[in-house]
Amino acid sequence: MGMTGAKSALEVKDDMTFLDLTVRQIEHLNTTNRVDVPLILMTSFNTHEDTLRIIKKYANQQLRITTFNQSRYPRIFKESLLPCPKRADDDKSNWYPPGHGDLYNALMHSGVLDQLLAEGKEYLFVSNSDNLGAVVDESILQHMIDTQAEFIMEVTDKTKADIKGGTLIDYEGSIRLLEIAQVPSEHVEDFKSVRKFKIFNTNNLWINLRALKRIMETEGLELEIIINPKTTDDGHAVIQLETAAGAAIKHFKNAHGINVPRKRFLPVKSCSDLLLIKSDIYSLQHGQLVINENRMFETTPVIKLGDHFKKIQQFQKRFKKIPRIIELDHLTVTGDVYFGRNVTLRGTVIVVANEGQRIDIPDGCILENRLLSGNLNMIEL
Repeated sequence: MGMTGAKSALEVKDDMTFLDLTVRQIEHLNTTNRVDVPLILMTSFNTHEDTLRIIKKYANQQLRITTFNQSRYPRIFKESLLPCPKRADDDKSNWYPPGHGDLYNALMHSGVLDQLLAEGKEYLFVSNSDNLGAVVDESILQHMIDTQAEFIMEVTDKTKADIKGGTLIDYEGSIRLLEIAQVPSEHVEDFKSVRKFKIFNTNNLWINLRALKRIMETEGLELEIIINPKTTDDGHAVIQLETAAGAAIKHFKNAHGINVPRKRFLPVKSCSDLLLIKSDIYSLQHGQLVINENRMFETTPVIKLGDHFKKIQQFQKRFKKIPRIIELDHLTVTGDVYFGRNVTLRGTVIVVANEGQRIDIPDGCILENRLLSGNLNMIEL
């Protein structure tokens, strides 16, 4: 999305950031249940300073926020397999944070794991900061206690939008996470099949902290390496060796996946996702996104914004105000397109500005089952 700094600082709904919404959710959890659930943020060397600055504004609120920094690994030149940095203080661009699988080592070595255990904390709920559906669900915690599971992964039904999502497999009698990066090229289409693999990992994880401490101190965690090819700003091919947090599932007793409703997986990975979250499809309740009761369908509209909307700065410039889409089924926009204020979109709307053309959707415009192309002729679908 072309962002610099911490993604959790992006405004996503009603002038509130990802972090604002998470703070609101946990404050509601704590006041409702009269408990003291802390919020813990794992940062990287790219986002740490940013995050510390952001959380200062919560200093007077009834919530404890702890931060810890994940590891920093050297990028590797693809051709020579030598590390990019020459010295420990080399430029930041030569280093990378090694994926969310580093969570466990970073928790241990930062002292946060021992601190939580000393406070009597037993369970950790982990989620990506950009997943706005990941709220604490006490029924899942109860299920974890009832089944004596040391690790639970939330999975949800796969759609065509999720064909690259990691899935759970039975491997030699034990449960494993399989990521697309681990699949040989000749089997990638099998992996993407919605029929063959019906569920995928949301990366909402529940972990028994005492079990984690035991595993780290005895056998240690052995997570499958994911090779992530990248290209540096100056055009060099490099590789990053990463791990996934969900891969730890194989080390825990009674570990399993649970199938959760789609509403627990609302990630913002693109500006198309952002448009949906910012729109009138969702309202907020104690920091939690709730589908507008006036929406006639349980499903959300399909939104596809083209390359002109890829970066956040472009997205913000092209929408004077987010359109009303409560009755929208499908929106596709490609090319140089700008939206005015108080625009309403209904049914299926396709807007295509051809090369060298620009389309301005005027203030107050209502588009229902419309195809707009370069010369602004409106054609009934």
